[in-house]
Amino acid sequence: MNVFHFVLLVFASFRLTRLMVYDKITEFMRRPFHRIVEETLPDGTKVEYIEIKGSGIRKWIGELLSCHWCTGIWSATFLYAMYQYYYELAQPLIIILAIAGLAALLETIVGKILD
Repeated sequence: MNVFHFVLLVFASFRLTRLMVYDKITEFMRRPFHRIVEETLPDGTKVEYIEIKGSGIRKWIGELLSCHWCTGIWSATFLYAMYQYYYELAQPLIIILAIAGLAALLETIVGKILD
């Protein structure tokens, strides 16, 4: 693996992890494992937090999908295995996720600079 492919995998893994753990578009995947609880604080502000549903494997998956560190390991493992064993199939996915990952980082940086 050369440095360019490594960097592509890093950005792709970053984006796939964010997609799985945080993005609204994949909320349907987390719904069987998470319950969103809204709480009103004494000062009137509302906060949301995740409550893990169930026990056993259901709880384990819920915990996995609520932890970007945990999901990141599995995302990286999946993408690396695809890269190693099914490169032709994985290449478009890795490139698209890497572009989206870098774009997300740039958007965050530019947003912070402009605020």
